[in-house]
Amino acid sequence: MSGAEVIETARRVAERVAALPDVVELSAGPYGTIATLGAGVRVKGVAVRDSGIEIGVVVRYGRPLPDIAEEVRGAAAAEAGPGDVHVSVEDVVAGAV
Repeated sequence: MSGAEVIETARRVAERVAALPDVVELSAGPYGTIATLGAGVRVKGVAVRDSGIEIGVVVRYGRPLPDIAEEVRGAAAAEAGPGDVHVSVEDVVAGAV
């Protein structure tokens, strides 16, 4: 995959995941490593790698985290290709944000 394709994949995954009702925002994690970098571009919360895609999210309190993670995985599956999709819940917040 070329650099431009990697960035576009990360953007599409980010859009799909951010649209999920229990996802408050994407998160790059405590060290900022869950991100895809390109020429002057940084897609926070989605790291497209050769082995698959890593996604960091902040979610709303209420539903079981494994259920939310499965929805995030499903939203990214079409873009992930043959690689794995790893979901990291970085924080849980109460109420509307």
